[in-house]
Amino acid sequence: MADEVGLVNDEAVVPIRSDGDIVTARQEGRALASLLGFSSTEATLIATAISELARNIVLYAKRGEIVLALVEDHGRRGIVVTARDEGPGIVDVRKALMDGHSTSGGLGLGLPGVRRLMDDFEIVSQIGKGTTVTVKRWKQGAGPV
Repeated sequence: MADEVGLVNDEAVVPIRSDGDIVTARQEGRALASLLGFSSTEATLIATAISELARNIVLYAKRGEIVLALVEDHGRRGIVVTARDEGPGIVDVRKALMDGHSTSGGLGLGLPGVRRLMDDFEIVSQIGKGTTVTVKRWKQGAGPV
């Protein structure tokens, strides 16, 4: 079943280096969400979060990866998305999570928007070492995997 989206050990890794890779990561996330039984609307929300995270990698770190995986916790199942890079890091994470904040001149919806779209959100960033953002979306009403 999971092999349809190129998963290895229930995980897909999409290298991110260009806008084309953003599209690939988005498609992989949508496919995995569909496999898990997320609605079309939920799959779109997940794909949007992936797109925002991957775009941040291209804009700020130039390269990194998006890791997509199945997750289960106490009978719930869902999707976990990890965006990882070895870029410059985020100077002020708290400020980067505020609505309207943008260092690229954009609308500043990126990280705050991702946080709203997903159920769980965690960010770890070190200056000069990179950033890792891990988000999860849980399938509502799902039984054990």
